Amino acid sequence: MVLSGLRWRSWRVWGVAGVVLVCLVAGVLAVTHGSRPAHADSGGLPHTTVEVSSGDCGRGWDAPAPGVQVFDLHNTTGGSAEVFLEDPQSQAVYGEVEDIGPGTTRELTVRVGKGAYAFKCIPDDADAVTGPTVRIAAGRGGPSAAPVTEHDLIPPALAYQKWVGSGLADVVRLTTRLQDAIDRGDLSAARTAWLPAHLEYERLGAAYDAFGDADAQINGTDAGLPGGVHDKDFAGFHRIEYGLWHGESAAGLRAPAAALVKAVAGLRDSWAQARMDPAQLGLRAHEILENTVQFELTGRTDYGSGSNLATAGANLDGTRQVLSRLRPLLTTRYADLSGLDSELDRAGHTLDGFRHGGEWTPLDRLSRTQREDVDAVLGDLVERLASVATLCDPRRTV
Repeated sequence: MVLSGLRWRSWRVWGVAGVVLVCLVAGVLAVTHGSRPAHADSGGLPHTTVEVSSGDCGRGWDAPAPGVQVFDLHNTTGGSAEVFLEDPQSQAVYGEVEDIGPGTTRELTVRVGKGAYAFKCIPDDADAVTGPTVRIAAGRGGPSAAPVTEHDLIPPALAYQKWVGSGLADVVRLTTRLQDAIDRGDLSAARTAWLPAHLEYERLGAAYDAFGDADAQINGTDAGLPGGVHDKDFAGFHRIEYGLWHGESAAGLRAPAAALVKAVAGLRDSWAQARMDPAQLGLRAHEILENTVQFELTGRTDYGSGSNLATAGANLDGTRQVLSRLRPLLTTRYADLSGLDSELDRAGHTLDGFRHGGEWTPLDRLSRTQREDVDAVLGDLVERLASVATLCDPRRTV
């Protein structure tokens, strides 16, 4: 897996179904990919202009009614602000818009029903302010979720970081086996040893951001290198993969193999002092498979081994590892968690169908139907995991 550098977008909405602006994920979370200007077509839904400020947060919602509707959030302050629509007692969030610029308006589309609601305005450089409580007497509202704080994410991040440390020790062991095969000139054994070592590293996908420059030396591609696969800076697993499957001699691969072992050993030894950002853990759970679709299912990271589906399976394993640490937070926030688990199992079963002993079917040998099945199951998981990223995005509440 190669991280794309994408970051989660800043507009989140809970609980709207059948509206053009949003995509309801598994009946739990509706997620769009950017803010909409206030003049955008919203399918004829009723609009209410709501003020965003420290003094009059929520002013303007004077005629509450149930149903799907659009709130035009107008920031009258001199700086950016974030806004929640929440249950004022439990602080469960129904919808959120981040980074509303000064003097600008953004839309929040939600379904409201029987219950109590209030807008919370959070200016960048001021304390959070909760507006007046608005009560609706009837109707079915959309789902809500209690906000996750950075403090909530520290225990799962520490547990995951500890697991990564043990995984790095396995990567060192397996890459050393790969180097030994190359050093003795047994390229057949080296090809056999390459895949387990590479997959063990791929399972650590949520930690890549914390690996820093070491990741490029371990798992980089030739993208952006002037000499492509022959560039002197092309290094790591894919450099060795290219050589092993393109007739390079053992003598030519000894230096890249030694450099790879040195890089993974250095990362293992320094990992105890590394610090993963707890706030990024939920986002990584989504990005692992997002990048799998972008790079593995397109074959962009195949340098001859034809092992993209094996890598996709390792990325799926890595996603499960992240989710296992986040599960205590998700159990009370993600109503369709069992559906996500079922889709993870379905994806694993689908990918396992392309493994025959130690061999994996290359992408270019899949039938059209098989390719559509793989794309569909992983694409569905990426959508579902977008809800995990949103739910686990830490929110400032004071």
